[in-house]
Amino acid sequence: MVTLTQLEYIVAVDTYRHFGKAAEHCFITQPTLSMQIKKLEEDLEIIIFDRSKQPLIPTDVGAKIIEQSRIVLKESEEIDNIVKEHKNQVSGMLRIGIIPTLAPYLLPIFIGNYKKKYPNIFIKVTEATTENIEELLSKDLIDVGILVTPLKQEKIIEKPVFYEEMLIYANKGHALHSQREILVKDIATPEIWLLSDGHCFRDQVINLCSYVGTEDSGLPFHFEAGSLETLMNIVDREGGITLIPELAEATMSEKRKSNVRRFTNLTPLREVSLVYSRHFAKHKLINLLWREIKESIPPELQDDNRGTIVQWR
Repeated sequence: MVTLTQLEYIVAVDTYRHFGKAAEHCFITQPTLSMQIKKLEEDLEIIIFDRSKQPLIPTDVGAKIIEQSRIVLKESEEIDNIVKEHKNQVSGMLRIGIIPTLAPYLLPIFIGNYKKKYPNIFIKVTEATTENIEELLSKDLIDVGILVTPLKQEKIIEKPVFYEEMLIYANKGHALHSQREILVKDIATPEIWLLSDGHCFRDQVINLCSYVGTEDSGLPFHFEAGSLETLMNIVDREGGITLIPELAEATMSEKRKSNVRRFTNLTPLREVSLVYSRHFAKHKLINLLWREIKESIPPELQDDNRGTIVQWR
């Protein structure tokens, strides 16, 4: 008979692709884990993992079994959640993944209040790119992601929270700093600084202005940053322009705010959502998180009709 414990073990091995690391995660010895998986394979009369490959990978049938095992384990967790809701308890662990262009501006305005309201929720936050958050969700290493949507992934639910404007940050000596009317086409310039590959905000900027960069860049050197703060510091010292999300402006000094400009022919928006697996069991924790962020964000940022959502995928 297949047990939940055996399913937990094969999911752990698939996640870490290593028997030793999986055993450590499950707080058991490696021989015990190996024995239980071997027994499961014998009972089912199939091979779940191809042990001849490094790193370890599941067989074709093994991959299907592991995928179903993840669903079964999440559904079994729902029993505990039903009991907690019946007893009106708000507790458990919530593992959050958030992208770098949101983390420094969004986390400080809601995470403290969320923890104070629900002290029995243990919160673990990981900063990662969208691609990494999607992978962490698929392996059940986080419960929810906070990122820019739409993702267009069938297995992921998107719960929009707010819509922030994409703004221009220009050096005082740049032409756009004093230009009265700024069109989207005006930022398709070799003088624009971009985030590095892997950041969805970079892709949104490129999609917005249809600019992919050239070798004859007007910048003093080639640089692709990992953070918006770095880009703004570079713009201040070296010239040029970059784009920033609206929440970044809210944390700026008045001196820096004087360098922020808006488009006059379009209000480009990025949609920020909570994303989680379709088989996610901690619905109450997600809904409370969604509500807390909504309450922390200005009402005007929650109106998707104030501009045009820029796709990035």
